Amino acid sequence: MDYERLIDEETWAFIRRTAESYPDDAVDLSIEDQRRLYNTMCQDFRQPRPDGVDVLDKSADGVPVRVYTAGDPTRTVVYFHGGGFVVGGLESHDDVCAEICIQTGYRVVAVDYRLCPEHVHPAQFQDSWTATKWVEQEFNDPLILAGDSAGGNLAATVAHYARGRLGSVLGQVLIYPGLGGDATAGSYLEHAHAPLLTLEEIHFYEKVRCAGDVPKNDPTFAPLQDRDFSGLPPTVVFTADCDPLRDDGATYCENITNAGGRAYWVNEPGLVHGYLRARSSVKRAADSFERISVAIEALGQQVWPYD
Repeated sequence: MDYERLIDEETWAFIRRTAESYPDDAVDLSIEDQRRLYNTMCQDFRQPRPDGVDVLDKSADGVPVRVYTAGDPTRTVVYFHGGGFVVGGLESHDDVCAEICIQTGYRVVAVDYRLCPEHVHPAQFQDSWTATKWVEQEFNDPLILAGDSAGGNLAATVAHYARGRLGSVLGQVLIYPGLGGDATAGSYLEHAHAPLLTLEEIHFYEKVRCAGDVPKNDPTFAPLQDRDFSGLPPTVVFTADCDPLRDDGATYCENITNAGGRAYWVNEPGLVHGYLRARSSVKRAADSFERISVAIEALGQQVWPYD
């Protein structure tokens, strides 16, 4: 794959800057060292919270959450952070959540689900579902589910499980999610050695997450394993073109539309996995983040701007 041609210099600068604090071989380190380096890397990219955002840490029936508000919101975004189910937390995505809050005017609730390998599947799904139920009861607002990477997986698992259980989910916005697609074909092979996420790293995170055999026919583990894609809320999926997970977004949206639902796939050319952190330095990433905020706001207003 000719990444020198596909990826512009701004994005290469972001890739190099990421590698300075989170090297390519980070998965070979201990879990403790991975978390330390990831936290350092996120802190390096962290942007100040916008003025006007109020923040409060709470417990959602035992699951730590962080609530962001600006003004008098009438919608709530439940946000699940990325990090391969192994790293990340309330601090790693604090600026992303604060910016979504100020850009949409919606309340944002970030979920600090338990991490692997100390807590294997289905602990992450259980915490995500517990927190989402708490949010609905606590604020009594319509909900948008959102997340990046592993968090995109969790947002989708909640959306699938919520059918017939929650009546308040207006939509979901997934950002370069891993949804359990065919790792022997398509983008998984085409971009097996992509910058910032490789196929080998995907297999590492999957192994750590389940501590044994990968579950089959378990949509709380991999939404693409579901047999029924009907009744899901309107869905927008953003993917990075230079990412082994890219085709998961396309397949997922196709499954939803084939089942009679609304879904739209946005594939961002020249971007790589983890590009949310590049939104302040890479124009392509900044433009994508604006599209993400617009999608969240539109679904919250029950507007579908993709026809």
